[in-house]
Amino acid sequence: MDELRLGDGPLEVVLLPQAGARLHRLQAFGHDLLRTPTDPAEHLRVPFFWGAYVMAPWCNRFPAGPTTVGAQRLDLPANFADGTAIHGQVYASEWTVEPDGVALHRSGGGDSWPWQYEVTLIPVVSGPLLRLELAVRNDSSEPMPAGVGLHPWWRRPLELSVDAPAVYPSNDGSPAVPSAVEGPLDLRDMAEPAPGLDATWAQLGRGGVRLSWPHLGVHAVLRLSSASSHVVVATPAELDATAVEVQSHAPDGLRRLRNGEPGAPAVLQPGERLRLELELEVMRA
Repeated sequence: MDELRLGDGPLEVVLLPQAGARLHRLQAFGHDLLRTPTDPAEHLRVPFFWGAYVMAPWCNRFPAGPTTVGAQRLDLPANFADGTAIHGQVYASEWTVEPDGVALHRSGGGDSWPWQYEVTLIPVVSGPLLRLELAVRNDSSEPMPAGVGLHPWWRRPLELSVDAPAVYPSNDGSPAVPSAVEGPLDLRDMAEPAPGLDATWAQLGRGGVRLSWPHLGVHAVLRLSSASSHVVVATPAELDATAVEVQSHAPDGLRRLRNGEPGAPAVLQPGERLRLELELEVMRA
């Protein structure tokens, strides 16, 4: 499998264009921070639980099967054990590397997702900084609902903080509006998150997301653009990693769009683009 390698200093990144342009490996000061398989082909065999991958043209769960959005009919296949259509369409597909050797893109749609679109990823490593620009563009002639995000699995043990006062307590059947954080759902102080979380935090503050691996002597700060309005944290007991997903809309996005609830996906006009920018800075403890 082809590899795209970036950085040769404190931060080194390996991307796999043939496996969803995902981050296969992210090393800070020689330490692997992502849940990385020994065999890169494992990303294709079990695509949802390794590395860090792009979510588009939607994030989180959409209902599988036939449904309508405006004048368009969707018939999304289930791709997850809970029977939902999760994390979009581009997480394990082959992407094209632009001639400049940096930008990557993937076209999709016109099938069970009736709108045509293009997703782009521009990764840049500079010293201890990783900058990612993700975007989805509506290439159809009708308005298209759209979401974009990044889904990394960070190795445990991990401490983190999320500067957010509100949360949707569950990503399965989430309420219409978020509630105030409390108890194990209050992640504003740096600590190991409680096991069994699968929730979405909203109303992010300027503190963003902070990550720490004290046993490795590595800290990281994740700074988010205004489009990345939601952060999912999942701590499944069966994995040795924690998901900290940055995404542009709340869970149950189609329901939110249909009901006029907050946190709905963007609606892109023909030719319009939704961008999400991330900056990860690593540092020694």
